[in-house]
Amino acid sequence: MADVVIVVDMLRGFLEREGALYCGDAARDIIPRVRELLTNEIRRGSQVFYVCDNHLPDDLEFRMFPRHCVEGTQEAEIIPELIEFHGEVVRKRRYSAFFGTNLDEMIRKAAPGKLIMCGVCTSICVLFTVADARNRDYEVEVPADCVADFDADAHNFALRHMEKVLGARIIHPPLSTE
Repeated sequence: MADVVIVVDMLRGFLEREGALYCGDAARDIIPRVRELLTNEIRRGSQVFYVCDNHLPDDLEFRMFPRHCVEGTQEAEIIPELIEFHGEVVRKRRYSAFFGTNLDEMIRKAAPGKLIMCGVCTSICVLFTVADARNRDYEVEVPADCVADFDADAHNFALRHMEKVLGARIIHPPLSTE
């Protein structure tokens, strides 16, 4: 049975140095691993959904975070490194990709074995999307080397929380033998 890969906020506003919410070099470092994940999963027949921050110019979120990923701006675009991997785009205005979108309906139509989550920020949009997926009884897997955050402590907390509290399966890369 094929799976669904949910690519969370791999957008220019988070992953390019001039982005308003640039997540740092740790986030840039996951790009090759996300590319590898997508290559392998597409080859297996999995479906890809890009969930993308797409805020209105006066979004209330900007009271807490800098203005970012405003609809129609370059910041709200998927990074060029992933453009070749075709997938459905789901535009979101809140942390969870399920809130105010038709993502659940799209996933149910795909009838996946599990959801595989990757992207940024581990402690915000990835975490809240995983929580909502688990609340909908989806099996969720998170490759730890395919998620990143601008805060290393928050990243590690989110991974533990997703595993120990939400029941997501966290996949850690094999240890190097070099």
